Amino acid sequence: MMSSPYIVQIFSFGIATFIIWMIVIPYFINFLIEFKLGKQIREEATLWKAVEFLKLHKNKTWTPTMWWAIILAITFFMVILSIFLQEFWLINNNLLNQKETYLSIFTLATVWFLWMIDDYMNIKWIGRTKWLSARFKMFWLIIFALLGSLWFYFKLDWWNIWLNLWLIHWIKLWIWFIPLFIFVIISWANSVNITDWLDWLAGWLLLFAYSVYAYITYDQWMFLLSTLCITIVWALIAFLWFNVKPAKFYMWDVWSLALWANLWIMAMLTNTIFILFVVWAIFIFETLSVIIQLTSKKLRNGKKIFKIAPFHHHLEAIWWSEENVVFRLWLIWFIFWVFGIMFYMLQK
Repeated sequence: MMSSPYIVQIFSFGIATFIIWMIVIPYFINFLIEFKLGKQIREEATLWKAVEFLKLHKNKTWTPTMWWAIILAITFFMVILSIFLQEFWLINNNLLNQKETYLSIFTLATVWFLWMIDDYMNIKWIGRTKWLSARFKMFWLIIFALLGSLWFYFKLDWWNIWLNLWLIHWIKLWIWFIPLFIFVIISWANSVNITDWLDWLAGWLLLFAYSVYAYITYDQWMFLLSTLCITIVWALIAFLWFNVKPAKFYMWDVWSLALWANLWIMAMLTNTIFILFVVWAIFIFETLSVIIQLTSKKLRNGKKIFKIAPFHHHLEAIWWSEENVVFRLWLIWFIFWVFGIMFYMLQK
């Protein structure tokens, strides 16, 4: 019974986010079009030429992007609104809570700051292929990941991973927790962005993942974190409404990176790292396909494993339609979703 008022708050914030989005987005899209803040499709790639990719997606050039600006603004608007609602005794607790949401909100804001610059440079064609240098972004990610790992290790006494599967309950890492934390943040940093470029694909996979964590956080009585998850879920639903093929605008780097980093933080807070690995399986495979492709090009004088990497573009290149790729990856993700929930229930 204690959780009943929070059910109303959680879904009220979700619906309110959706309504605000649906009102604001058409004006925001017009703004993006007017100022030519649209997707650039380049032939240059990190290694060699992306000729096949250019052929497949040339028609998406100038589709408005940078939707992160509005979704971030609305998310923080809901946080600020919750503070005022608490002042007038309309809700019990606001979304700015030290025990539950501080780390998530800090993560969203911090990741947003750097990739906002990177996205803008990309759209305005500042730089040839890397926009902000890869070294600079890597340095920034390492600093961010290091600060996060130190906070969990020293402030929250986090030095092990909870599994509770069969004979294994805890994996005690001690000081090795810090490099593991940094490695995961860096190695998976671009996983969502890598899985983007197909209408509805990355957005739906993120929506599924955040739905899982909305349930997990609620089940663990972390109601404010669950409210933040539902707020993001409904923002993604509104985004996907306008992302139906042909997409009206795209996600781009900054919010995809922020959403991933935030999920990692929530997995840490809820002791569900293994569950995140399961529900993130498609993103992990997509990232691995890029690593395999680049490694093959470097070591085999440009020879490729896939026609295009990441893998979903390879499927397009062998004449799968965009819709077939998206729908089948949804079905595969649903299988991982079932396994993720099952493993979570086994851990309890």
